[in-house]
Amino acid sequence: MRKKKKASAPRPLIGRAGKRRVRIVLVTLFAAFFAVLFLLPTVLTITNSFMSSSEISANYGKIFATTDTGGKVYIAERVNLKFIPDMVSFSQYITVLFKSPEYLLKFWNSVILVVPIVIFQLLVASLAAYSFTRYRGKFKEVIFFVYIIVMLMPYQVTLVPNYLVSGWLHILDTNWAIWLPGIFSPFGVFLLTKFMRRIPVSVMEAAKIDGAGEWQIFTKICMPLCKGALYSIAILVFIDYWNMVEQPLILLSDPEMHPLSVFLSKINAGEVGLAFAVATIYMVPSLLIFLYGEDYLVQGITYSGGIKG
Repeated sequence: MRKKKKASAPRPLIGRAGKRRVRIVLVTLFAAFFAVLFLLPTVLTITNSFMSSSEISANYGKIFATTDTGGKVYIAERVNLKFIPDMVSFSQYITVLFKSPEYLLKFWNSVILVVPIVIFQLLVASLAAYSFTRYRGKFKEVIFFVYIIVMLMPYQVTLVPNYLVSGWLHILDTNWAIWLPGIFSPFGVFLLTKFMRRIPVSVMEAAKIDGAGEWQIFTKICMPLCKGALYSIAILVFIDYWNMVEQPLILLSDPEMHPLSVFLSKINAGEVGLAFAVATIYMVPSLLIFLYGEDYLVQGITYSGGIKG
């Protein structure tokens, strides 16, 4: 008698490759949903900056309304969030750029406070990182460990010591009270040291055998290879100090010296439209720097080799 053939197992409707594609599509949709959700406040700020004052008051006036005694009004109606203005208006930008010079003054205060911190922190971090990379020892490892401990502390912890030291140095109410702690921040030293230590020692030793001095090794080998890390530090430091609030409030008692990040929180209820326009202008430098250095930022954070082939 002939043996009956065993029935073959039914094939799955979706193969392994199909399941993989479905998984990728689902993850992409999930990430896109949260990306759009996180971008909504930024989009709302930009689009609402082109609304007229009357339209902004009609849509959001109840949020910022106050009583005669200065108290807040209970919001009984639903607030109308609008992403597209009924009529595009540039009146808010005209007021900010031409009729209210205090906004531009605060903007340039931010530039004056942040740009020197970025430039000189890169300089200090580069020299310190090269020292930690080339000359190792127990004493320097202890110092580097202290750098890490200080970096892990939130700025609020070191704010009081910074205030006391600034008073001892007689630099309170000056830009130096903001510049010095920012220039010598441990973040840049830590990140650049970790990056620079991935450069093969044989490359530096070969350059030294060829007659290169320490300065030539630093400028001709280490710095070009650390370009991605330098861009990453510059972007992260700029964004961090561009949005600082606590430091100017504590270390600068003169409101005329405060950056725009502090001034934005003091715009009153009658200038909500101006707040949207000022916030949009304030976002432009950070967005431009991020878009220009996005590739360098990713390279500096994720780069795990010594030299690219």
